[in-house]
Order: sequence, then structure tokens, then C-alpha cells
Amino acid sequence: MSKSTIEPKNKKSVNRGKEIAKDTILTPNFYTTDFEAMEKMDLSINEDELEAICEEFRKDYNRHHFVRNKEFEGAADKLDPETRELFVDFLEGSCTSEFSGFLLYKELSKRIKDKNPLLAECFAHMARDEARHAGFLNKSMNDFGLQLDLGFLTANKDYTYFPPRSIFYATYISEKIGYWRYIAIFRHLEKNPEGKIFPLFNFFENWCQDENRHGDFFDALMKAQPRTVKSLSNKITIGGSTFTHPLFDYFHRFRYFLNNHPLVSKLWSRFFLLAVFATMYIRDQGTKKDFYSALGLDAREYDQFVINKTNETSARVFPVVLNVFHDSFYRRLDSIVENGKRLAEIDKKDNQNLNKVLSKLPIFISNGYQLLRLYLLKPLDSKDYQPSIR
Repeated sequence: MSKSTIEPKNKKSVNRGKEIAKDTILTPNFYTTDFEAMEKMDLSINEDELEAICEEFRKDYNRHHFVRNKEFEGAADKLDPETRELFVDFLEGSCTSEFSGFLLYKELSKRIKDKNPLLAECFAHMARDEARHAGFLNKSMNDFGLQLDLGFLTANKDYTYFPPRSIFYATYISEKIGYWRYIAIFRHLEKNPEGKIFPLFNFFENWCQDENRHGDFFDALMKAQPRTVKSLSNKITIGGSTFTHPLFDYFHRFRYFLNNHPLVSKLWSRFFLLAVFATMYIRDQGTKKDFYSALGLDAREYDQFVINKTNETSARVFPVVLNVFHDSFYRRLDSIVENGKRLAEIDKKDNQNLNKVLSKLPIFISNGYQLLRLYLLKPLDSKDYQPSIR
């Protein structure tokens, strides 16, 4: 993230001149997708459930919830400089993540509203929720004399393309993991109020319900997958350029066949679960560990609880889930965390770029090996994982 995305409002702020995190695989990303394919989706298989979820969105249970109160007055001044910096980093990452969801959902609602109105309305309601969250977080940043320039982010951050199915997998897991993250923090602080370093955490119980409803929406959407994105096209896009030829129709037919094969669904389920879990774990155990300590949480126990519960929840949707109970699962993730520390130490050294690359290469290979072993770990069949959740 560029330094200019945050502008100090109060020059006496402790955070004046704070280094803003660079864009990496661990920072929130902005996404785009195939809008033409989305507008052609046939939802008839599960339209009743989608309509019921849309009705939940229309009620907007949290429309009066995110209202700041007197507890926020002077709360930022009570934090010591170290905790203050940790909390601002949390606000920045959370606000960017929520705003990323808003941009994707808003663009989807706008682009498909004429041909797929039910889907468009659901995305519009979710965009409303994400904008509300991002705005509320940004107001908290303002308490620290800082503000995230959301307009700058919109225009200058790189957008990553994901096909619709990948968006569904990744966003479902992200919304559900967001639910478990927020509710775990809320419940912990209920029992340990001394760790409540800022009144923002009072809002997490209702906040996580938005995340849960969003996850339920993608759950319902994925249940319509057997006939999703079946409309075929003579077009193909490569490197931003679009080409047209009748033969491309057969390519799309073959891709559709593969995407709907049970084996492929199992492989994608494992891939996206591992990608989301590993990213969260590596980030939290590396750069965010002290933040959780400030709340009175053990970061490793917290992450394991969140991952285990999200994995369990995902068994309602995915044909298989990860075997997070295997002895090697967290051990291999811990190895990647340790490798991350070694990479950070190499970056601190005043070596030439070539020497740094050569020093990092074995560590990158080690990380790739650990992730591959985690991916190849025999998964748990969802129907046998925990029958009570089905």
C-alpha cells in the first residue's frame, strides 16, 4: 500500500510518519471477475433460498447499530504508543478489506442488475454492509489523527481477476472466517473486559452477524452451481485482449465440464481452504501476534480455534475439508512462520539483491514444500466430518 493512502490529520499524532504496509499476498487485495458470466447465471435450482436470504438483507438488522457513542471520546489517547500503533495497523487492514468487498459487490450489483436482478439486489445489500463497516473503521482511524483515503485506493490499487467460481469459494470462506474471528474476540473480551483497548470491539457481535449472512448467501449461491455460468461464449480473453472464434465455444464447454466434475470441486475446496487458512495464520503469527497479545489473546490458540470452526462450517458446503486435526497441520504452518522470520532477517541485511535472492531461494522452496504437503494431506469427507452440522 502506498504511503499516501493515509494522511495525518493531526501532526502531533504518535503515528505521524508511520510506515504503511506494502502490498503482499498477506495484505487485503481488490478483486474483479467475469461480469458477463455472472449476469447469465441460472439460479432457478436454489432461487427460493436466495430470495429468503435477500429478504433478510432487506430488513437490514444493523442499520441503527453502527452509531458511535461517548465511549469513543478520548479513547485513543488512553493507549500507549506501542498498543496504539498495533491497533492502527489492525484498523488499516480491516478497513481496506471491508472496502475491497464493497467495491466488488457494488460493481457486481451495477453490472448485472438488468439481466439478473435478484443476484444484483443481494450484492447491493452486501455492498451496503461492507461500506458501513469500512466507514465505521475509518472513523475510528480518525480518532488517531489518521484517515484511509478510500478514493485513492479505488483508483490506484491493483485489481486481481478471479473467475466467478473462485470468487464464490474464496469469498464464502473469507466471510465465514470473518464471523469466527469477530465472535471469538467479542466473547473473549466479554469475559476479559480489561483487554478491551478500544470501544470498537463492543460492536463485534452484531458486526459478525453481517459476515455470517454474507457467507450464507454464497452458500446458497454455490448450491446453484450445477447450472451456474453454463451460458457459453465464442469469446476468450487473454492478457486483457478479447478474441472471438467459434472454436472457443468448445473450450468453454470443456471448462464447464471440468468445473462441475466432483473431483475438481474437491481439489478446489482444499485449495481455497488452505489458501485462506495459511494466509491468516502466517500473518497473525508473524506481524499481528503482538496485537492479539494486547487484547489478552494467545494468537496461536485464537487462530487454531478460528480455523477449526471455519473448517467445520465449510463442511456444510464443500464436499471435503482439511484435516486440521492431523499432527502435521499446524506444525507445517509454524515452519512457514519461522521461515518468514528468516526472510525478514535477510531483508534487514545490507546485501546486494543477487545475494538476497540466493539466500531466500531455499526458504521459498521450503515454504512451497510445506504448502504442498499440507495440500496433499488426506482431506476429511464432509458428510462424515460432523453429521450434526448437516
